[in-house]
Amino acid sequence: MDEDLTLRTVNDAENHQTLLYGMGDQHLSIIVSALKEKYKVEIDLATPRVAFRETLRKKADVEYKYKKQSGGHGQYGHVKMIFEPSGDMETPYVFEQTVVGGTVPKNYYPAVEKGIQESVGAGPLAGYPVVGVKANLYDGSYHPVDSSEMAFKTASIQAFKKGFMEANPVLLEPIESLTVVVPNDYTGDVMGDLNKRRGRVLGMNPAGNGKTEIVADVPMMEIFNYNTDLRSMTGGSGVYSYEFARYEQAPADVQEREVANRAAEE
Repeated sequence: MDEDLTLRTVNDAENHQTLLYGMGDQHLSIIVSALKEKYKVEIDLATPRVAFRETLRKKADVEYKYKKQSGGHGQYGHVKMIFEPSGDMETPYVFEQTVVGGTVPKNYYPAVEKGIQESVGAGPLAGYPVVGVKANLYDGSYHPVDSSEMAFKTASIQAFKKGFMEANPVLLEPIESLTVVVPNDYTGDVMGDLNKRRGRVLGMNPAGNGKTEIVADVPMMEIFNYNTDLRSMTGGSGVYSYEFARYEQAPADVQEREVANRAAEE
């Protein structure tokens, strides 16, 4: 990066990848060969992972009892919980309790919430962060000797897994707002290509000098390699930029593929 100021690297902690940004495929392949020849470092380039999210679409009422007996004190935690959409896709979860009559003592509420807090980091569907979940602890039971914070936390984690998978879980994919400026002659080709990428064209504006600006919403996973494709479509005369817009539910085929990929990795 000291030698080439147009290079940029980003540590994508969420997907555990190092991202390398250059001006195109050719630029990146030159960097790969320079690293190998000059610094004797070999790197593998792969398509970056997409930062999906997981959420649920329905309501699930679940019960989980964690019970363990192995000499001396055992472990006992029993929760009844309702999981449903919170409507707030900016927040991983909302936790509330409506326990009546002390069936779960108050000192175990934080342990139950901690179980939810740990669970939303990697969802049960494909291991992506969870958003938009409301968890309500409404009942359960405890043992005066064997109950512990750890037991209730474990019961809460298992209840979350069960409830989430019963509540119509879905993957959400990041949608980018894409702006493409091309000579007027190429607008048809570019629009057709955006449709193939599951893009929604929102508008076209004259950009002067015989050029048109096309604005579209496109799933992030469909933008990879766009640089190369746009260059070949427009003879190198098209330019584009994009920024994150929002998350939307991924189509069923995308979700199935992603869930299968994650299962294969494990």
